[in-house]
Amino acid sequence: MVEDVSKDFRLQMEGYGLTTAQIHYRLPDHPSLLQLYVWQDYDLAPEFPELKGFLSYWERELEGPLHSVRVAHHRLITPSEWRAIDGVIMLQ
Repeated sequence: MVEDVSKDFRLQMEGYGLTTAQIHYRLPDHPSLLQLYVWQDYDLAPEFPELKGFLSYWERELEGPLHSVRVAHHRLITPSEWRAIDGVIMLQ
């Protein structure tokens, strides 16, 4: 039955939340101009290992030097949404 659960749902149950990063970088041919790239994935706050890995890849492999990164994060499933229910529901 584990195969029936999506990867995204499993990540949310493990504490991952939706992370969005606005990445401003300089254009290689025109360093005075900034370009915006939006990245979004499930990640763990406040360490953000997925985002850090992506930014490391960016700095290592891409020519546009990073200018700034703005991060927003929201856990989609929180503990307050899961409660134990004491009772029995009979369906006929």
